[in-house]
Amino acid sequence: MILSETSKINALVTEGAKRIISDKRFLELEIMRWKKLESDDKLTTRGWQVAGERYFNNDHDILKRKRMAIGEGGRLIELDNVPNNRVIDNQYAKAVTQKVNYLVGKPFTIASDDDAYAKHLQYYFDKKFKRTFKNILTDSLNQGTGWAYIYIDDAGEIAFKRIESYELKPFWRDSEHQELEMAVRLYEVEVYKENDQTEIVEKVEVYTENGIDRYYFDFGQLKPDDPPHLNYFQVRKTDPGTGSETIQDYNWLKIPLVCFKYNNNEIPLIKKAKFLQDGINLMISDFQNRMQEDTRNTIIVLENYDGEDLGEFRAKLNQYGAVKVQSDSEGKGGVSTLTLEFSAENYQVILKIFKDALIENAKSYDAKDDRLSGTPNQMNIQSMYNDIDLDANDMETEIQAAFDEMAYFIDQHLINTGKGDFTQQEFTVTFNRSTLVNTGEKIDQCKNSMGIVSTETILKNHPFVENVDDELKKLKKEKKDAADSYGPFPLEQQNDQVTDDETG
Repeated sequence: MILSETSKINALVTEGAKRIISDKRFLELEIMRWKKLESDDKLTTRGWQVAGERYFNNDHDILKRKRMAIGEGGRLIELDNVPNNRVIDNQYAKAVTQKVNYLVGKPFTIASDDDAYAKHLQYYFDKKFKRTFKNILTDSLNQGTGWAYIYIDDAGEIAFKRIESYELKPFWRDSEHQELEMAVRLYEVEVYKENDQTEIVEKVEVYTENGIDRYYFDFGQLKPDDPPHLNYFQVRKTDPGTGSETIQDYNWLKIPLVCFKYNNNEIPLIKKAKFLQDGINLMISDFQNRMQEDTRNTIIVLENYDGEDLGEFRAKLNQYGAVKVQSDSEGKGGVSTLTLEFSAENYQVILKIFKDALIENAKSYDAKDDRLSGTPNQMNIQSMYNDIDLDANDMETEIQAAFDEMAYFIDQHLINTGKGDFTQQEFTVTFNRSTLVNTGEKIDQCKNSMGIVSTETILKNHPFVENVDDELKKLKKEKKDAADSYGPFPLEQQNDQVTDDETG
């Protein structure tokens, strides 16, 4: 049989992954290569992940900036006697926060045709999970991917834990990164020693379908940790005859790690915005430097100065407000000035260009957009949200696939705990996006749609409704209460009857 190029590549990836599992040295080399943040003066994939997390947390490159000048022999020297402001205007973090809250700022809803299955999913995807999920989604924007680890907690229930993306190196079975062959987690822990001092130790966890192999990384070598191996969960069983209790270890049929991708190519947002954010920081810092360098905006020209050097001249000028010059046969002494001017408007224009470019490249929005002035109609609002809405559509496609992956483990847990087999049931996750709306216009649209579309669809689009199922139940209860109060006749007929009786 002749293999295609794609088949050959897939075979090599699979064989390579199998070799990694059996060859510890190969795994050591992979970890050392993956650990590097830079290669050939360029950020690696992990380097971009760390940069995204740094920039979100206000740790920008501008903080390491030095003022340099050309010195003797044409070499660059650092200037330590000039202002060196390092100002951060974190527009990148603002864009990330906008995108996260736009998609999951409001709680998402779970629905299924099977009410029992829907209740189980709502139980596991509770408020605690939604908080964890929001943090994972932030990771996916900052680092290209966000990871959820599924485990069984001490109460015997399924639970979810966030793992930093820059700590996890995945090995995929396929080129589209849909099926996980293995994953390696590298993280640091602080260990106390006998002399009350601490030491940073690098821990390594290797996740396979056979469980978790545990090591610590010491000078480029993997050494077994204690315990060296863990299975994914345990089940306590009680013998009905003797009452004795035993603990049995089990593993999932899949690796319990679910990847939430920002986009199909797993490119972090920082890769699109870093240099624009650096430009913003640089412009503001330079502007502040220039404002503090007022004395340097005037160049002093000396003729026959009666002193040794310029440093002495500056000192006397600051101390006495005057300096002594001399005249001789070669020329008359004196002091004159040349004034250098800079325009603040130029900084403002360039800064606006950088900020607008960052908003456009990050596909976020400007909350101070001119389209929101006055009383904007819904078309203007939708126009402002167009870019972030398109990006959210791509994100939601990846998120929906990740939720299906998590549902696999929930389904298996429901079977294992005797709560039913729901593997054939479908479910939907609806994200209630945080979009500004013209409330009056939306209500009029809902009123005009009555009799044309279903009540449920109208309620989903009504600006006052947060939970459609709850609202439908309330409407049903109101109709039942009205029927109980007025009998089988419609409310209008009851009112007419009361009016007739009163008028005699």
